[in-house]
Amino acid sequence: MERMGLTRELMALKAAQQLEDGMYVNLGIGLPSLISDFIPNNIEVILQSENGILGMSNIAKEEAWDPDLVNASGNPINVIPGVSYFDSALSFGMIRAGHIDICFLGAYQVSEQGDLANWRTATEKRGGSVGGAMDLAAGAKKIIVLMDHITRAGIPRIVKKCSIPVTAKRVVRTIITNLALMEITTDGLIVKEIAPGISIEDIKSLTEPNLIIPEDLKYMNL
Repeated sequence: MERMGLTRELMALKAAQQLEDGMYVNLGIGLPSLISDFIPNNIEVILQSENGILGMSNIAKEEAWDPDLVNASGNPINVIPGVSYFDSALSFGMIRAGHIDICFLGAYQVSEQGDLANWRTATEKRGGSVGGAMDLAAGAKKIIVLMDHITRAGIPRIVKKCSIPVTAKRVVRTIITNLALMEITTDGLIVKEIAPGISIEDIKSLTEPNLIIPEDLKYMNL
């Protein structure tokens, strides 16, 4: 199925707009790692990586690549002055103690209640790998999921109930896809913004749960 809406880079840009000055932020593996390239210059955000770095910067260019400096995705990175390095025990101590303001995670599915499924697909036969996702989902103050709205086969990733193993229940607060930005609330799934060139009918047809469409629905400002 032909891709609609935002590119991966524009999704990362939209995600970076959710950040505020002074936040401590963890970027999950895959698409969320691109966010480091789009953090606004007028705010200071401290990036934490579960492999033991506090003070990451953007993804490094080839000519400035230090092979000893990588993020949790294995991407080469730059660091800021005052960066700290530590072992996994201290890293996960930070996460479990609630010191991370926002964690951006990828996902295979998110339910309308905010259940997160991001460690095993329906077709994987060797068990998958949870990694640090459970700790991040339970320990971060806010979880934002960054993912494509549908699979390559056109199947919705935002579902009424997850059909694959769940990482954590009722933890996702915000979903950013190539088609829309949505908030999960006690009242239901609210569409806050839609991507340029996308209609609300497109969103409804590619989303399994019922949606709340506010009167002040707007297009994304990118």
